[in-house]
Amino acid sequence: MSGTKGKRLSPDFKARVALEAAKGVKTTSEIASEYQVHPTQISQWKRQLLDSAPDLFQKPLAKKEPTTEEVTAPLYEEIGRLKVEVDFLQKKQKQIKG
Repeated sequence: MSGTKGKRLSPDFKARVALEAAKGVKTTSEIASEYQVHPTQISQWKRQLLDSAPDLFQKPLAKKEPTTEEVTAPLYEEIGRLKVEVDFLQKKQKQIKG
């Protein structure tokens, strides 16, 4: 086997193909030849679409509270940037006095 990876297809493309397969107007083989995708892959996308469809209509869960890490990570990043800036300005000040 060559070890090469297949082409990457966008989620939008996959959804469009799966929806067309779910409609049942064309056969899977017809859709496969039209979109240049293997029929088995189309069947998998169709199954994923049909399995996840009920989730689209569920009420969204209550907004979850962010974790401590999600809150503190940007703050630590800002502290790091400010510390670098202070160090830089202190060095410049020493060079000017110097």
